[in-house]
Amino acid sequence: MKQVYSDISQDRIDRVKSLKAKNSLNRDFVTKLADHLTQEFGTAKVLIVHLIIFIGWIILNLGVLPGFHILDPFPFTFMTTILSIEAIVLTIFVLISQNRQTLIQDVREEVDLQINVHAEAEITKILTMLDEIRDHLKMRPKSDPELAQMERPINTDRITKELEKEIEESV
Repeated sequence: MKQVYSDISQDRIDRVKSLKAKNSLNRDFVTKLADHLTQEFGTAKVLIVHLIIFIGWIILNLGVLPGFHILDPFPFTFMTTILSIEAIVLTIFVLISQNRQTLIQDVREEVDLQINVHAEAEITKILTMLDEIRDHLKMRPKSDPELAQMERPINTDRITKELEKEIEESV
């Protein structure tokens, strides 16, 4: 297989990828349970099982089958109570799992931001160095306002303030 990244780049990629794996190792019991239940209950198989149970419950409790004693007559209050409790518990587990995923995503976004800020500084430095090489070689400088803009460091504080203002205005 052709090597796409240098060893250093691959090492950096592996470290960023491992954020989720490291976070997964440090989960408490409830979070592990929430992740497992979210993964297991979010399938078509579980949906079909639930539908079969609901339809069966309704048929049995409508009195359609002779000889079967109705346990939960219409409007199926007992079934509704059980479903409500299940929905509450599953919702809490999904929220626990989503909170952990959000934390991982926040860390990845911060890593991306730091890499982008660093890369921007490197690119700006490279552009400045290229400009100096051009001057050293006495090449006729071409008026390029876009290049002049690109050689200036980006003001991350200004961008942050503008984004914060946009967020405040949208809320």
